[in-house]
Amino acid sequence: MGIRGEVFSSKANSENRTYFFNVKENRHGDLFLNIVESKKHGEEGFERHSVIVFDEDLENFLSGFQQAIDFMKKNSR
Repeated sequence: MGIRGEVFSSKANSENRTYFFNVKENRHGDLFLNIVESKKHGEEGFERHSVIVFDEDLENFLSGFQQAIDFMKKNSR
């Protein structure tokens, strides 16, 4: 187990933001996904927003996420 229960981490960079996808393990051994958006705020700081998706909710989360992606692809200008 890694720092703060982290077992896997990946990231995606864009011009203004970085997205982190962290798989973590709680003290009971359950896995969960922690998605963090980080963007520069001012000269020195960063603004961070986090979403946690638990293992039992992952399929429903992925289904809703895919529906949103499909809509955006179909309706983007």
